[in-house]
Amino acid sequence: MRSRESRCPNGQQVRQHETGALPECHYELRVSLPGSGDSYTLEIVSQTPRVRTLAVCLLSAHPLVLTEFERVLAAPAFNLIPRTLDSTLGPDLRKLSMPRALVYIVDANMARPATGALLANILEKYPSARVIVVAEKFSAQEGHSLLRLGAKGLLTYAEAREQLGNAVSQVNGGGFWVPRGVLAGFVESVLSGSASRRIKAEGYSDLSRREQEVLDDLLENQANKEIANHLNISERTVKFHVSNLLSKFGVRRRADLILLCYQKRAENP
Repeated sequence: MRSRESRCPNGQQVRQHETGALPECHYELRVSLPGSGDSYTLEIVSQTPRVRTLAVCLLSAHPLVLTEFERVLAAPAFNLIPRTLDSTLGPDLRKLSMPRALVYIVDANMARPATGALLANILEKYPSARVIVVAEKFSAQEGHSLLRLGAKGLLTYAEAREQLGNAVSQVNGGGFWVPRGVLAGFVESVLSGSASRRIKAEGYSDLSRREQEVLDDLLENQANKEIANHLNISERTVKFHVSNLLSKFGVRRRADLILLCYQKRAENP
């Protein structure tokens, strides 16, 4: 097998097999062929791979809040699109022209109906968008209302200073960033309500028949033991299917899965 030496500008010498990866720098390769006294020099300039950035739109009526969002999300992975809201009136926000992005950060320092109008506007224009709402605090009622409208993340201003970057990555991957207490209360209200039986995850072609059955039972708030008895399978098998479901839907918790199915039902009633 042919071997080769590489030398970077800093003098570092690397010897490796031909199939190995080379450091990213300017190379001078010296190749020696077995049985030959000749050597050949090949100069290569490596190219840094193109970094794909995530478009994140920042929406606030307050320039200082936008500046703080930009500071917290100052990373090469994010392409930030700040937008100052000239009005916080619901009718104006409902018809506001919106730049295209994958994730939207909404400053909810406005009346609740105005925040709802802005979320509705975003998700009507871009149904696959992920919306994170940031506010001073969230009551259970406010949190539940925002989740019903389609929000994927809820953070206070204090939490956003430390967690906003992680929240953006999490919701962009299909998950949620919602306080555990708010999420638990919301899921309980959904499952105990009259509409709970109508939350069905239909139309997922990549689910097996058994996974669909387990999911339907999960959406009726059945425990693993109850699902096992209903489907005549072991609890270990139920746990296996639940783990697969969480992976396929891109969420970490059963409550996240129930919330995701609820929001999809709201999008397609």
